[in-house]
Amino acid sequence: MIHHISISVQNPLYVAQVLAEVLNRQAFPFFPHPGSYMVFPLEEHGTGIEVYPLKTQLMPGEADNQYTLAENVTPSGFTATHAPVSVSSSQEKIELIGEREGWRVLRCNRDSFFDVIEFWLENKVMIELLTPEMSAQYLAVTQPENLKKVFS
Repeated sequence: MIHHISISVQNPLYVAQVLAEVLNRQAFPFFPHPGSYMVFPLEEHGTGIEVYPLKTQLMPGEADNQYTLAENVTPSGFTATHAPVSVSSSQEKIELIGEREGWRVLRCNRDSFFDVIEFWLENKVMIELLTPEMSAQYLAVTQPENLKKVFS
């Protein structure tokens, strides 16, 4: 189980607040790294999204030291990192929020397996939002017996 993901964006506070709105929750300052925020859906799995400033990079520590933070002075903002996130919001609400922000929002079908809504934070970082109906599709496809059929 993935409990949280980290993304980096141009305006971390604002993006965290919009994500919190989509998730019907709240953004909190992420105290270990000033200028970063956490969004917790407040459910039993402890799921969270860490939102860092765009220039932030996590680097491996030396010897027994944990990771260190570094700054990339020329980040593009684009990344392959993304995550499907189940939300209680409707497609209509998600589309309205995306339209208000000027962010790309597109309902897509992933190879006839399940639908997602591509929600492009700052038009750079994609989060796949799954409404309750889409979550049910995703969970059905990803059950062990179904994955074995797909990948065998």
